[in-house]
Amino acid sequence: MLEVRGLSKSFGGFRAVSEVSFAVAEGQIAAVIGPNGAGKSTLFNLITGHLAPTSGQVLLDGRDIAGFPPHRICGMGIGRSFQHANIFPKLTVIENMRAALLVHGGQGRNFWSRSDALYREESLALLRSIGLAEQAKAIAGTLSYGNQKQLELGIALASDPKILLLDEPTAGMSASETHEAIALLGRIAHERGLTLLFTEHDMEVVFSIAQKIAVLHQGRIIADGAPEAVRTDAEVRRVYLGEGHRHAARA
Repeated sequence: MLEVRGLSKSFGGFRAVSEVSFAVAEGQIAAVIGPNGAGKSTLFNLITGHLAPTSGQVLLDGRDIAGFPPHRICGMGIGRSFQHANIFPKLTVIENMRAALLVHGGQGRNFWSRSDALYREESLALLRSIGLAEQAKAIAGTLSYGNQKQLELGIALASDPKILLLDEPTAGMSASETHEAIALLGRIAHERGLTLLFTEHDMEVVFSIAQKIAVLHQGRIIADGAPEAVRTDAEVRRVYLGEGHRHAARA
């Protein structure tokens, strides 16, 4: 479904991503891991159009979308969540969801209809699927951080993506919130037949859900394959041990 070929991004004389190539099959749950500064967020920004590549291709269902603007890429089926929860904090939970559905439904500039009459049932259905229906009327900014990340997931799902990119979906969460978030992601992916690509620092999270792992180091892919093959790869172990990663022993 998604293939990256020779993707590179330079900022002046610094090459943040260098000749990166990997593929994600339809329905697969794949992870990109690597030490801080490895280029993971830059890679995601290249795939989703927030940055234009210096060279290389991003293929979605065989079509090169490299350099397309984010809204166009979203409309073609790539959803995205960010490292920090990206929601409307002063709106209620259901208003956040309705806003996303209005835009996806082409109603974002419809000034002649009351927005609270549109997509109410669809909004509630999405909130039920992510476990936030009981907090529909709560102000989004008052939610726990874990619940804000759940809401952001719902907003991403409102665009009905083929593939969903999640940038550190459990960052900042407590251990219990992390467990709940991973269970939710697994269930959503199964129920919707979603393809997932995520970055994550917590190796327990990675190895509990990923079916394929690519390892990025200094902007380059140094390993790409099944979790067990990556876990025992000598270069991967050297990189994590050398960087003093807090989960090096598990990587």
